[in-house]
Amino acid sequence: MQMMKVNDIHLHYRVDGPDDGVPVVFANSLGTDLRVFEALLPLLKGKLRFIRYDKRGHGLSDATPRPYRMSDHVADLAGLLDALKVRQAVIVGLSIGGLIALGLSASRPDLVRAIVLMDSAHKIGNDEMWNGRIDVVEKGGIAAIEKGVLERWFPESFRTGRSVELAGWRNMLTRTTVDGYAGSSAAIRDANYEAAARGLKVPVLGIGGSHDLATPPDLVKGTIAIIPGARFVLIDGSGHLPCVDAPAKVAAAMNDFFAENGIG
Repeated sequence: MQMMKVNDIHLHYRVDGPDDGVPVVFANSLGTDLRVFEALLPLLKGKLRFIRYDKRGHGLSDATPRPYRMSDHVADLAGLLDALKVRQAVIVGLSIGGLIALGLSASRPDLVRAIVLMDSAHKIGNDEMWNGRIDVVEKGGIAAIEKGVLERWFPESFRTGRSVELAGWRNMLTRTTVDGYAGSSAAIRDANYEAAARGLKVPVLGIGGSHDLATPPDLVKGTIAIIPGARFVLIDGSGHLPCVDAPAKVAAAMNDFFAENGIG
């Protein structure tokens, strides 16, 4: 287990691959931890150094009391990369992880070589949606939203055909603390990185699952459309976590992107 104190909190992280590999940093989604990318890593080609971490309030990282701001999440990742002496990394952001990637590109461009926005956008949802979800979680805990979240995460074929595996993802979600989930939900609610997206000068790949009910493909494509030179790949049949239900398709898109941009 690898832990590091960053910005007065303890972050859980993991590094795999050669020390001199191109750093590829993964930022997980709301309600998951760094294991969400587990199936994807072995399929990625090239000399790559994988850096994963649990953002604050998730996994084995500290679940600090609310409020959370997106700037907190961004500063946590910047602090981790500084401590690891990482520069010019590929940032792979899943859902809220994509917002963290955009925020990092705006505040610390020295850390960002390229971005993969996976089922993410510069603005996700609205105040009414997030306030409603926060209220339900505060009253009934994560279990009160479990069914709806799993339906957004995975298409029906996954939920029925891979029910044993689904139990693990349910446990990962419901063991997230209320502070971690509600705090990060508020951070998403208040974040809008349109200006950061429009100003990007690094290669960007957008990925979206065709059955994603959390960040539908059109939402992802809307962000990709305002980023100069960015392109979008649709993962047919996938939900909000394509790195879980379709890792081979995601890896194929990322490997093409890496090859096009001399990464690895």
